[in-house]
Amino acid sequence: MSRSSKKGPFVDPNILKKVSKQKPDGGAIKTWSRASEISPEMVGYLFAVHNGKDFIEVRVTEDMVGHRLGEFSLTRKFIKHGGKMQKEQEQKSQAAAAAPAAAAAPAAKK
Repeated sequence: MSRSSKKGPFVDPNILKKVSKQKPDGGAIKTWSRASEISPEMVGYLFAVHNGKDFIEVRVTEDMVGHRLGEFSLTRKFIKHGGKMQKEQEQKSQAAAAAPAAAAAPAAKK
């Protein structure tokens, strides 16, 4: 459920203070407020958003206005899906990539 329109978007007041004090090319603004909405004043700044373990650096662009800071600092790390089929597909793709390179190598020696 979205926030009431009469309340307006939630932007942490501490973040707005830090944005007004800092230059856009300065260092990252550290924040734990993942629920803060990105406002137009934040465009061009670098934020270090906490994901529960580390701070992920996020450079704010115009396309991000209206989204939350937490959307760009993922809390879960995707490694890959495993299994026998996945390994076979990876081996095939590596062999296919290596074949043209191997064919080009002897031609270059001549």
